[in-house]
Amino acid sequence: MATLREDLSRIIPDPERIITDNIDRKYLSDQLGRKQGHAEALVFTISTEEVSGVLQYAYAHGIAVTPRGAGTNLVGSTVPQKGGIILDLSRMNRILELDEDTFTVTVEPGILLRDLQAFVESKGFFYPPDPGEKEASIGGNISTNAGGMRAVKYGVTRDYVRGLELVTADGTVMTVGTKNVKDTTGLPLKHLVIGAEGTLAVITKCILRLIPKPETTVSVLVSFSDLKTGIGSVIRILRANADPVAVEFMERNVVALGESYAGIKYPETPNGAKPAESYILLSFDGSSEDVAQKVERVRRLALENGALDYLPLWDPQQAAEIWAVRGALVKAVEAVSEQEPIDLVVPIDRSEEFIRFVNELSARTGMQMISFGHAGDGNVHLCVVRGDRDEETWERELDANLTELYSRTYEIGGLISGEHGLGIAKRKYFFKETAAANVAWMNRIKDALDPRHILNDRISYIR
Repeated sequence: MATLREDLSRIIPDPERIITDNIDRKYLSDQLGRKQGHAEALVFTISTEEVSGVLQYAYAHGIAVTPRGAGTNLVGSTVPQKGGIILDLSRMNRILELDEDTFTVTVEPGILLRDLQAFVESKGFFYPPDPGEKEASIGGNISTNAGGMRAVKYGVTRDYVRGLELVTADGTVMTVGTKNVKDTTGLPLKHLVIGAEGTLAVITKCILRLIPKPETTVSVLVSFSDLKTGIGSVIRILRANADPVAVEFMERNVVALGESYAGIKYPETPNGAKPAESYILLSFDGSSEDVAQKVERVRRLALENGALDYLPLWDPQQAAEIWAVRGALVKAVEAVSEQEPIDLVVPIDRSEEFIRFVNELSARTGMQMISFGHAGDGNVHLCVVRGDRDEETWERELDANLTELYSRTYEIGGLISGEHGLGIAKRKYFFKETAAANVAWMNRIKDALDPRHILNDRISYIR
């Protein structure tokens, strides 16, 4: 009887791209590395044909398959729970076509977000989705419907996917969507796959929508005496049709962590003003004249609504430093302690209320919770900090706190993931709060598209 390696060698001719012994632990986990799975084989595919061959084989033999790209997932979506084959698509990273006339670019799923953005911007185009992790693959972004800081103006990954080439669980290759702007020709099949975390099909090509590159981008740092005033000003800015690209909120104690880690200080408030206790960081893009008008319009709004200071960051170096502190917040926490990253989303008018609840919960339980996020769309990011807790205490108290956090999230009309996905980390909380009818529909779709349940079967919504 042939071994698994021998069978896979008939599909993938390069023996160096098949690993069946001593699989590196990083391929058995996600970026955090805490949850470890197991697998009998790790394969690196370089073509749609190879992906199809692997899935045909796995489907015929009932072997589990865990697709992965750059491995930056934070909720265990790349942890192989049922053994089998890890299908690594990171070497399928080519740009296949830039179609300037249809404003589309066609790429393979393994290309990194940073590389795609750099390429299209060098050609005068712009790919707006901008999640914080620029080392993530585009296939991974699509599989979690990644959002990021620009979502308040430009939307999320789903809004920029025109079409996909997919390989289904049984190895069938199909294309869903096209370069066309409009499409009501049958069910919108591509939308089943976007955000499905690799549970329904494997993405092998992506047709992505582009827009013209904005002429200029300017950021503004606004300081406030408290978070409530800052969040309240955000709603007024959005109502005023100022059209910001990004609207980020940070409390002063959180900024201090980022400052210490990055070695950069935020500007002091003007003489005579109260010390800043929170910040709103905005950016605007467009023509130079349009951006200048928006910056001035928002200046008046912010100062009329309680801002301590309003600092346009016309100097690109200063803007880069201010954003570097915002970008360093998670790493600043990780530098001192293990943490559980959370990315829940609440209605934007309840953001301040929710952050106040988080601070109260942190004080009551003694578990530090660092909060920041996207004020323009209600996406709250939390770092729940382990500190010096032993493993048993950490797991018990983390679960208790997450139960409270997620329960409160649903109570005020929110959801437990805005852009990271559910993976295996959020399964129990998802099932606790989601209507049985919704879960049943999801599972009926899974049963129809992957009746043998070989694709990422124990993550996400699957019972």
